[in-house]
Amino acid sequence: MAQRLGVNVDHVATLRQARRVSYPDPVTAAMLAELAGAEQITIHLREDRRHIQDRDLRILRDTVQTVLNLEMAASAEMVKVAYEFKPDTVTLVPERREELTTEGGLDVSSQRDQLTKLIKNLKDGDIVVSLFIDPDLDQIRASHRCNADRVELHTGRYCEARNEKDRQKELSRIVDAAKAAAKLGLGVAAGHGLNYENVRPIARIQEIDELNIGHALVARAVLVGLERAVREMIHLMSEK
Repeated sequence: MAQRLGVNVDHVATLRQARRVSYPDPVTAAMLAELAGAEQITIHLREDRRHIQDRDLRILRDTVQTVLNLEMAASAEMVKVAYEFKPDTVTLVPERREELTTEGGLDVSSQRDQLTKLIKNLKDGDIVVSLFIDPDLDQIRASHRCNADRVELHTGRYCEARNEKDRQKELSRIVDAAKAAAKLGLGVAAGHGLNYENVRPIARIQEIDELNIGHALVARAVLVGLERAVREMIHLMSEK
């Protein structure tokens, strides 16, 4: 299955917010990423607005030509934001103010009733709903019972594995989770920590149709430019 690359432009906004100026603009970054072949733009509008701002979401909704994927907390406040701006896809993620980045997947099993209601509200607004979860079979089944459209498998433990044995163990978990999700009729994405060195084994998993990558792309773009960074990643993803 051909995979689309979702470019997360949060770190462009992080650089801008470090000085509270108007540049670099994540909107411009999204345009360049699409020109380079990205088929999705992903942003995380955090409740504390530490990087992406409402202004960014508003302009991106008007300018993104591919798919706009909004990562957000599973809260009533953020559902209202989604209803106002109508992204193509919402990915519900766990969120803690003290974390540097999203540290793990949603515990769907323990929040099933709340998530079922939120998902229904979003789907009533014609928004595709994905849940960011660990590659765990119980979480896959719970996501299906909540009527999610998709899941995004957290690849952090695979990316952070210290040796080949651990890396292969985590890769196997992702493969099994992707197969189980697809068998239940869920769309499957993956993301978190993926970079130019570790992306190919994940890209070879047939059930995964989307990879969301941010930090590695923006870090590479600092050295070679965003368009080249995106093209290089798409090339790696296409190598089987």
